[in-house]
Amino acid sequence: MNTPVELLYFSDILCVWAYAGQIRLDELRRNFGDQVLIRHRFIAVFGNTEQRIGAAWKDRGGYAAYAEQVREVARQFPHVRLSPDTWTRCVPRTSLTAHLFIKALQRLEAAGNLPAASGEAGATVVEAFIWRARCAFFEQAQDIGSLPVLFDLAAEMGLPGDPVKALLDDGTALADLAWDMEQKERLRLEGSPSYVLNEGRQKLYGNVGYRVLEANIRELL
Repeated sequence: MNTPVELLYFSDILCVWAYAGQIRLDELRRNFGDQVLIRHRFIAVFGNTEQRIGAAWKDRGGYAAYAEQVREVARQFPHVRLSPDTWTRCVPRTSLTAHLFIKALQRLEAAGNLPAASGEAGATVVEAFIWRARCAFFEQAQDIGSLPVLFDLAAEMGLPGDPVKALLDDGTALADLAWDMEQKERLRLEGSPSYVLNEGRQKLYGNVGYRVLEANIRELL
């Protein structure tokens, strides 16, 4: 059997393109199974939304105009839903809180301390949480920049809160997130979402079609 192809997937939890593009990761899992290892990494496109949107869009209509742009993107993808309150009434201050939370979950998963059950399309529990968090923001306008919201989402999925808090408190999750950011700089990635294959030799960015991803993976198998 061939060695599985490792796909590093860099995204920001608040990125609408990553939200809409999740369907392609699901399709990769269905079609390739354990021939592909998808590893989630995080980058801070929306590390400071006050600056990224509030200041940068100040002369272009502010958050309302940015929210309309996001709606225009969402309309291109019939499989996604978008709350009218997303980026209008619900404006997370940062994506980093959610990224830290997920890094803690990844640590617990690697240590075998999370339920073994997987989500839809063969997703791991952590991948299921990532999708749940994205849906909470984009579909339900929940502020996933807030730790209490993230802990509530985890509790709904039966995930343990205290071990996550311990990894947040002792800096472990922050160290792992810092490494993701260092990798982003080393690989010279443009933004979210980015797909990295073949130890960085193949990089794809943005609204990449499934067939393009499939062709790149088949080339490496």
